[in-house]
Amino acid sequence: MKIPVALQHLLRPVPIWAVQRAAQSAYERVIGRHRGMFGRLGEYADKTFVFAPTDIPFEFAVRPADNRISVARPGRNPRYDAHISGPIFLLLALAEGRVDGDAEFFGRALAIDGDMEAVLALRNALEDTRIDFSEDLAPRNGPLRRPVAAGLRAARNVALARRSTRWN
Repeated sequence: MKIPVALQHLLRPVPIWAVQRAAQSAYERVIGRHRGMFGRLGEYADKTFVFAPTDIPFEFAVRPADNRISVARPGRNPRYDAHISGPIFLLLALAEGRVDGDAEFFGRALAIDGDMEAVLALRNALEDTRIDFSEDLAPRNGPLRRPVAAGLRAARNVALARRSTRWN
């Protein structure tokens, strides 16, 4: 599922600094909950992975050794070792292990450029992590925890319901 065109247009004027702050906060929450996530990367932890959603006007560069994510407009990440692009919900589902990356790649929903060994190492590192963005990004405590987690789960389920391939 792609983000609706109207939402894509609404995201265009959002400043990079605002997306950077939100992305870094989310990244730190996920890393904090899954401390060993990049432990299996080995020599590939120093690689730069760019995730380029095709349906939003932002790209996200991650260099696991730095524990940092940086945000840029599409095509403005000058250096990367691996570039992975596809719809945002597909990229998130891949990180969670909810779809088969090979099927998406060969079905042309996902494009990968650069160091394929680094991408395979990243896939293997994420495979055992059991990321669940609805739990990882919901507030830790308080009255909003359950409704936010439920809303994120519902959005994920709607997006994934339209995908024909599943991880088995």
